[in-house]
Amino acid sequence: MRLLSLSAVSVAAGLTLGNMALAQQIADTIYTGGPILTIDDARPTVQAVAVKDGRIIAVGELAEMRSHQGDDTTIFDLDGRAMLPGFVDSHGHVVMGGLQALSANLLAPPDGKVTDIASLQAALSAWAEANGDTVKAMGMIIGFGYDNAQLAELRHPTRSELDAVSRDVPIMIIHQSGHLGVGNSKALELAGITAETENPPGGVIRKDEAGEPNGVLEEYAFFGALVPLLGSVGEDGLQTFARAGSRMWARFGYTTAQEGRTSGAAVQALRRVAADGDLPIDVVAFPDVLESRDFIESDASRTYADGVRVGGCKLTIDGSPQGFTALRDRPYYDPVGDYPPGYAGYAAITREQLQDAVNWCFENGHQILTHSNGEGATDMLIAAIDEAQLTYGDPGNRPVLVHGQFLREDQVASLKRLGVFPSLFPMHTFYWGDWHRDHTVGPVNADNISPTGWVTERGMMFGTHHDAPVAFPDSMRVLAATVTRRTRSGDILGPHQRVDVMTALKAMTIWPAWQHFEEDQKGSIEVGKLADFVILSDDPTAVDPETLAQLRVVTTIKEDAVIFDADTAVKEGRLDRRPLAPDPVTAHLLLHALYQGMDVERPWLAHFTQPSTE
Repeated sequence: MRLLSLSAVSVAAGLTLGNMALAQQIADTIYTGGPILTIDDARPTVQAVAVKDGRIIAVGELAEMRSHQGDDTTIFDLDGRAMLPGFVDSHGHVVMGGLQALSANLLAPPDGKVTDIASLQAALSAWAEANGDTVKAMGMIIGFGYDNAQLAELRHPTRSELDAVSRDVPIMIIHQSGHLGVGNSKALELAGITAETENPPGGVIRKDEAGEPNGVLEEYAFFGALVPLLGSVGEDGLQTFARAGSRMWARFGYTTAQEGRTSGAAVQALRRVAADGDLPIDVVAFPDVLESRDFIESDASRTYADGVRVGGCKLTIDGSPQGFTALRDRPYYDPVGDYPPGYAGYAAITREQLQDAVNWCFENGHQILTHSNGEGATDMLIAAIDEAQLTYGDPGNRPVLVHGQFLREDQVASLKRLGVFPSLFPMHTFYWGDWHRDHTVGPVNADNISPTGWVTERGMMFGTHHDAPVAFPDSMRVLAATVTRRTRSGDILGPHQRVDVMTALKAMTIWPAWQHFEEDQKGSIEVGKLADFVILSDDPTAVDPETLAQLRVVTTIKEDAVIFDADTAVKEGRLDRRPLAPDPVTAHLLLHALYQGMDVERPWLAHFTQPSTE
């Protein structure tokens, strides 16, 4: 980043401040000196942008800016780099984004080094040894990001393999999807899980041939096991998480983030952080509609207060496609594991729960974001929205399908008919594309995962997301996956589902801004909108699409204020892909905040909590 003096720019550009300037708004900042992609079809590129009081007052040719240039105007020289609107998060979990800061990194390359169970065990042991104070403060070892699809053994680790790391300290490792986990014997003991423990509603406790739990826990079995391990949620921990997550989003160019399944406690933590001036970006939160209706009813708003607002409701129908817990409409192609013939996954909620939740949102005009991965789950969602619209009409609440990994083409047509906005997850083509091709849906249907091509053909808007902390909120990886659909092995899944770079950029800017009812304020560089910008190392429309993932976010700007600068981060040693590790006390607080929302009553916890002896 270079800030040029007023005189230098005036000489270079031949600009003089005429009498006309007296009748014009004088800009606080003028951005120029590199390609500016407005994401505005009426004027796709401009030479300069003038900003005052955090809003855009003029866009156009550099010469046009002379009437907005005053003695105190700062000229922000892009130095040949590309400026775009700040990215808008179509789906993620920003409060959870600090998870990588406190856990052993169990991710596969390129984000980590775990390639088999031996390297997973080594990563856990090394982290525990290097973070002894943290382990002591937490009372456990936790690892995040393992992926059975990327392990050489092509299976989940077992309790006995985690016991080899430690039998005395509880260990819980979290699958990269966030929908499964594995505990060692001590962790299962503390969670109260034995051979006699039954599966909770919407979850599975996997057992070996002898009927003993093998350590692998799915969906609500996994969520429930964490509760007795982690204890009660700490408010300070939630606030620390919010700070870490929002800084991480800013580092990847996001100026608006989503907290995609939250609770009242997490929203209050966001508000307190924002009130302290520590929230650099806007955050839209969506509490779970099955748990937090009173809070949603009282707090939902289209208006931000200190950068935080409750946008509506979140609902989850099924689980992880790569973890074989998403509900399909047919059997999985070649699932790896002990699955019965014809296994097609399962729903985490009943049809009655789904219809009741959708009806409540439509009746009260609340936006609803619904996690649905498998075709069977999406059939349930389409039927529920159809029913709600017949009963309540269209309240203009812009319902959103989140993920839709295995959408059929007829389902895409139904989404258009019903006005459902698809927030898709094309990063799956990179991270799990080979796995989907070989195991979940097979080579034919794998070509149509995250079907951005079908959506584009129908003239539909859509969003693309990272679902962090499932993956890093790496905006350039999102962009690259949407455009190229390259898998880890180099295969291309479904060339017909690829879209051009500009369409992919709209799915990260103006379309998710529309998704959040903010298209008049964000998502494009137009007069009257917020001065939310991201500066990239190069113009994404001018480089080889195969190199898009190599582009870097250089600077992120929120309402004309720099909230991330890569040059400064390098000088201060802060530019890495993971947040800085916290001190043991902070780590302890963050772990307690891992599953924020435990402030509400959950009936399924009864399966995992022991009766009180008091």
